[in-house]
Formats: sequence, C-alpha cells, structure tokens
Amino acid sequence: MSEEKIENNNKKNVRSRRTNSQVKRTNTRKVNKKESETKRTARVGKRNVQKEVFKSSKLKIIPLGGLHEIGKNITVFEYENEMIVVDCGLSFPEDDMLGVDLVIPDITYLEQNKDKIKGLVITHGHEDHIGSVPYFLKKINIPIYATKLTVGLIKNKLEEHKLLRTTKLVEVTQGQTIKLGKNFKVEFIRSSHSIPDSVMLAITTPAGTILHTGDFKVDYTPIDGKIMDFGRIAELGNKGILALMSDSTNSERKGFTMSESSVGEVFDKLFLHCTKRIVVATFASNVHRVQQIVNCAIKYNRKIAVCGRSMINMITTARELGYIECPENLFIDIDMIKNYPDENLVIITTGSQGEPMSALTRMAAGDHRKVKITPNDLIIISATPIPGNEKYVSKVIDDLMQIGAEVVYSSLEDVHVSGHACQEEQKLIIALTKPKYFIPVHGEYRQLIAHSETAQSMGYDKEHIIMLQNGRILEINEDGAELTGTVPNGRVLVDGLGVGDVGNIVLRDRQHLSQDGLIVIVLTMDSNTGEVIAGPDVISRGFVYVRESENLMDEVKSVVRHEIAKCEEKGIRDWSTIKSTVRENLRDYVFAKTKRNPMIIPIIMEV
Repeated sequence: MSEEKIENNNKKNVRSRRTNSQVKRTNTRKVNKKESETKRTARVGKRNVQKEVFKSSKLKIIPLGGLHEIGKNITVFEYENEMIVVDCGLSFPEDDMLGVDLVIPDITYLEQNKDKIKGLVITHGHEDHIGSVPYFLKKINIPIYATKLTVGLIKNKLEEHKLLRTTKLVEVTQGQTIKLGKNFKVEFIRSSHSIPDSVMLAITTPAGTILHTGDFKVDYTPIDGKIMDFGRIAELGNKGILALMSDSTNSERKGFTMSESSVGEVFDKLFLHCTKRIVVATFASNVHRVQQIVNCAIKYNRKIAVCGRSMINMITTARELGYIECPENLFIDIDMIKNYPDENLVIITTGSQGEPMSALTRMAAGDHRKVKITPNDLIIISATPIPGNEKYVSKVIDDLMQIGAEVVYSSLEDVHVSGHACQEEQKLIIALTKPKYFIPVHGEYRQLIAHSETAQSMGYDKEHIIMLQNGRILEINEDGAELTGTVPNGRVLVDGLGVGDVGNIVLRDRQHLSQDGLIVIVLTMDSNTGEVIAGPDVISRGFVYVRESENLMDEVKSVVRHEIAKCEEKGIRDWSTIKSTVRENLRDYVFAKTKRNPMIIPIIMEV
C-alpha cells in the first residue's frame, strides 16, 4: 500500500473519530438538555401544585353587626386558623326596647374561637365602632390597634369599666402597616370623616387584599388639612384589590357631601354682629365642628362653656391630645357663665337629637340647673335629626321658641354637613380601587341596595356585587366568592349592669305592663283545709285609679272568691292550678268589663 493511501486512511479515521465524539457530545448535550428540561418541568409542576395548594384556602368574611341596620358595626376576617376583628360598636335601643340602655352585638362565634383571634382593629372613634369594646374585652382579652384619638376615647371607656390595666392598647399612625399572625397584614390609610384620625384598612391575606373603608367622606378642604390618601388607595387599586367593603350610609343621596369647612363660614356669619348669648348643640364626637366653634369664639372675643357629660369628656380628650387648638383660658367652667355678659359667651352642649335626658332638652324644658334659656339666646342646632328622632328635635325647637329664643337649625341654614360619602364620592373610591368584588356595608337594606346600584352603574355585574347580612359567611379568593353557612349573631341588650339578661320575654312583659297595667290579687289560705282566711285584696297599678273604681274592684274580689269556691267544691288543693284558674277567669271578666288586658298576678300565702 502506498504511503499516500495510508495517510488518507489515517485522515479518514481521525475525521470519523472526531465525528463520533461530536455526535456523542451532541447526544450527551441533548440528554442533559432533556434531563434539565424534565427537571425544570418537574420544578414548575411542583411550583404550580404549591400554587394550587396555596390558592385553595379561602378568606372568610363574617359580619356580626352593621348590616341591615345603622350601628353595631363588627366584622370578622378569618383565614385558616387565624382571625382578626374590625370595629366593635353599639347601637341605641329602639322605641319598643323599654328600659334598655344599649344594644351590643352577639359575639358567641368569637368566644368559641377566641384562641384564633390575633387582634381587634378600629377604624375610628365613633360609638357605633368602639362602643362595645369594654363588653367585648370582658369576654375576650385581645390587643387593640387604633390611631391616637381613637385610643384616647377607648381609654376613657376602659377606665370607666376598670379594664385599662389589663388591656393592651397599641397606638398606630396613618400610613403604618402591622402584621397580625402569619396571614394578616393591616395597613392604616388616612381617610376623612366627621371625627379626626379616621382610617381605611387595607387587609392583605394570602387569598388577596380587602379594602375596608370604615366610615368616610371625600373632603378636599378638611379642617385639619389632612386630605384622604388618594395616592395610596389608587396604588393598591393598581396592584389589585380582591374586594372593596364600602360605607353605604349616604348611598341614596346623589352628588357630593359638602366640606366640613363650609359650616365654619355659616358660623362666622351667625357670630358676626350677634349680641346674644350663643348656644350650639352638636354631636360630641364632631371634633372638627367644635374646632370651628372655637375659631369663631376666638375671633369674636367670646368664652366657651361646655355642657353635657359626653361633650366634656370628648373636648377634654381632644384638647389633651392636641386635636383642638385654642388658648389656655378660652374654656370656662359652666358655673362661671353668670360672671360674663351674654355677648361674650358661647355654650357648647349635647342634645342635638332631642334626647330626653340631654342638656339641651332640659334647657328647653326649663329643668337645667346651670343654664336658663332667655329671649336673649341664639340657639344653633348643628346637626340633622337621625331618622326616628325628628319628633324629639321638633319638640325641643318648639319649646325653645316658646321661651322666646332665636333658633337656627339645618332647615334654615347650612349649619351641618354629613360625615358620610354621597354617590359621586362612592364612585370615586370604586374607580380608584377597581376591586374584583364589591361589598356594600354599614347601612340598612335599602342603603345597601342603593350602593349596589351605584356599583352596577360603573359596570359591575350582579355576580361581582355581594350582598352580605349579619352572620352569613362569605368565602372568597381570586378563584371565586360564595356565601356558605351562618354563625350565631344577633343583639344583646344592656340594661343597667345586666348584659344579656333582658330578652324578648322580658321586653314583652314590659310592653304589656306599659300598655295595660297590672293587677295583683293577694289572699291567705289555710294549708290544711284550703279555706280562705284573709283577702282577697286587689292591688292595681297602671290599670285603673282604684279610688274612682271601687265598684269594679269589689266585682273583681267577688269573681276571685267565686273561682276559689269552685276549686274547693272540686277538691282542688294544688296552688298552681288555683292561680291559673283565677288568672284565666279574671282576665276574661276584666276584658269583658273594660276591654283592657292587664297583667294579672295572683299571690297565695299559706298559714
């Protein structure tokens, strides 16, 4: 074989070896690539599985109060084995709740799950949001998170109930974010309302972010200059809000709510050239309104006296915490008013709702020990009547006018603006937040419906508007929202020191007594023979005036004697049977005679 051929064969072998090794490398690369792709797919698959597992837990939203009613606001947020509670308010008794002082929410569900609760978060310091806190803490002692003024007002309540030392109160600032447990982050967003230091809450959970507005209005010129944090609300909206829970109190009113500062202009006009003593009645909690009265008093060289316990407490707390700015010597004691001429005095008082025991109502009736209304008084009622209170307010205005005082109220001048958003402001919040689901809260059913219609006008379909009610569980995440079960809910009545011991039966008895009165039959019987030894005596209260109805009383006694004689004839010795027989037959007789149905209580004593 020639040398040339040998060389060519060697070259061929080298090329084939090189090719083989290249093929091998390529195959190895392919295998490695395949393996890495398989691994990557496995990793992504794993991540997707984790994501699915992660998504499977839903956030539960459970309102225990504040829906289909005004007041008593309290909402539970529950994720897996953790809970937080937002607000803890009260409402005031209705006309048929005779003798009842306050109405608080039923927190049975929270008592059953108290180990899961990580904290109570408060949006602002109104009674319908903080009023039940002491009653809550007596059952479940958890930390409370609130802004400065709200903490100050809660402290007053806890001192009254002797709970201050045992309660953990955490003061937060607007803009701050806190972590509660593993699953909840709560951001406090600056808002506007008729009380300073109000906040919206951005509640972030693994299921998504919920924005809870609390009570709010959109005020571009607030008294303290602290405008709602629209930028942060919009930023959260851009990131994605799962659900917006929005205040519905003014949802039936079109347009915008007037700014609080507009009231100051009206006050200024009323104070100008006024030589009378000025008495202003307003809500105790409206610190901004009080600040504007203070501003006018300073401007027109008047001293201020304060009337009404809740007003004194609120102004004292607000001044201590720096929410009312004024010279040190501006406020004087109510006992000092006789030392100042009328043109140098302003009296700030409670009673803008015509409450029977309030300071203004007692002034109008001439019963107030410290303040006597005269024709040289200008009374400004800086509030509108809450539905149901109109007749009380009208009566107070009539009484004041009969004394000769000049009365200015919301029908005559714009001396009051609401603290709640009207429809256009509600639309603004929906537009900024762009929530996936919309949940109207804080209002009666008609107000929730009106708010849902506002959301529909902005393009939300009924599937993405959730109508909640007290006690219903809403389970929600990015995949969907559904109403599932219910939890115990309702109202607990507070009467004096008794909490929950007045129920429907007691209320029914009170109504019965108030409408028809009471007859008590007292008689003494021989325990051996069953004979009547003394009586029957008849005691009547609220039924008829006994002295003018002696004939009727005698007839009642004879009916009782007759019924007992019948029992003796039949050999009935059982007292409960005798009592029920007397009660039933006497009720029929009294109704036939008087068309009245008094409560009848027979009392039998044995000898």
